[in-house]
Amino acid sequence: MANSRCLFILIFCLGHLCQHGDAARIEKLANRKLCADKDCSYAISMARALEDYTASDCRYINLKRGQMIYVYSKLKPVEGAGVFWSGSVYSDRYVDQMGIIGYFPSNYVNETHIFQKDTVEIPTTEMDFYCA
Repeated sequence: MANSRCLFILIFCLGHLCQHGDAARIEKLANRKLCADKDCSYAISMARALEDYTASDCRYINLKRGQMIYVYSKLKPVEGAGVFWSGSVYSDRYVDQMGIIGYFPSNYVNETHIFQKDTVEIPTTEMDFYCA
């Protein structure tokens, strides 16, 4: 019994190590971001997708026209860079995507409701742009 428990724990730990081994660091999109709080755990606003957007890699989320998105942070672009926000989609039709947080171009959405007018500016970290 003890041997099978140890084997289970070993397999469980190895599985987690392998998952993290496949992750890749990708260049930072910005050095600063605006959030509703210091942990970026509350939504700043709600937005509606103006058109479809197909994610280019695992940092981004797909958007479908008309879909609602909770916005959690807004990247402060380096001069000349695009403006990206991070959020999570919300829609009955796309329930398989709900809860996935990723970046999307801000010009693909229209902010419909602002939850937090006062935002906090904090630095981004490499983990903000980690691709797993």
